[in-house]
Amino acid sequence: MDQMSTLEKTLGYTFENKQLLREALTHKSYKQPYNNERLEFLGDAVLDLIVGQYLFERFPKHDEGKLSKMRASLVNEEGFTRLAKHIRLGEAIYLSNAEENNGGRQKPSLLSNAFEAIIGAIYLEAGLEPVQKITIGLLEAVYKEISLDTLFKDHKTALQELTQAHFGITPEYRLVGSSGPDHKKEVTIAIVIDGKEYAKASGKSKKIAQQEAAQEPIERLKKELA
Repeated sequence: MDQMSTLEKTLGYTFENKQLLREALTHKSYKQPYNNERLEFLGDAVLDLIVGQYLFERFPKHDEGKLSKMRASLVNEEGFTRLAKHIRLGEAIYLSNAEENNGGRQKPSLLSNAFEAIIGAIYLEAGLEPVQKITIGLLEAVYKEISLDTLFKDHKTALQELTQAHFGITPEYRLVGSSGPDHKKEVTIAIVIDGKEYAKASGKSKKIAQQEAAQEPIERLKKELA
């Protein structure tokens, strides 16, 4: 079974227009007459609507401010990357050898964009109802609990509390890379604790990259200190 078919099986949706799926999976580095950027644009808007409606219906007592915060914590690069990894989307993306050798299949920005494009493609072909079912199914599979408390865990704060309690030091966040044009820049942050590098992560801003990078050391340190 090829990667496109495997992805369709994982999603529970089979495309009638296979070229539409191929376009959604094609990164611009692959150098084709098409890429997934337009579908990404559409998918972003569709996901904003679906998640907004989902939260509106699930939390009838939450006011606009709380609902907006919850949606913002789900409808972003980090959130879409989690969903993309759950369906192993990175394995199906078409990208250049150079991008692949640069870890492209695990890059949050690339995974997030491809996930948005897939959602945009399903919406174009089948409309809102099927894509709504798929998106909510993925959300509930990836997030075991969806609430204000669980969505607003600050990984940087949690890591700092952990390292201060056990080592008496704070983590160091080093900027180790930056790429892309100013309007779509991606930065890479490395976390160093007591002179040892624990993790690296990339994101559209230092803040996003730092939060992404802080998740892995938390789990690693908990195991080491157990």
